[in-house]
Amino acid sequence: MKLNRREALAIGLGGIAATMLPMPAMASTVEELMAEFAGGAEIGEGGITLTAPEIAENGNTVPVSVSAPGAEAIMLLATGNPTPPVATFRFGPAAGSQSASTRIRLAKTQDVIALAKMADGSVVKTQATVKVTIGGCGG
Repeated sequence: MKLNRREALAIGLGGIAATMLPMPAMASTVEELMAEFAGGAEIGEGGITLTAPEIAENGNTVPVSVSAPGAEAIMLLATGNPTPPVATFRFGPAAGSQSASTRIRLAKTQDVIALAKMADGSVVKTQATVKVTIGGCGG
């Protein structure tokens, strides 16, 4: 098949136009993400510790640590970010401890939610509100 310049230009412009079309949102709501992580289990309280600063001067690097002894997985969500899922940590049988520390970006003042899926199949949750003075996600 041989394309002339006009046909190649039409195909290229058609491809560009297709990328500009609105696509269905890939991001799920926080409630949907929590339900998917829980896998039908009821979400309880306790057994998980979330450490985050009360006030973050810069939303680009907010230190967060989470610990849940006996957890198989821990999920972090930032409710006010354009994409709420921040990280999911999975722990195998050889893990020394079920804890993780990281730095996250926060767009504005918001809740940070930590969910832990325990070895017995239960799911526990905790949250902390972080006040951001300078946004990290374009804010």
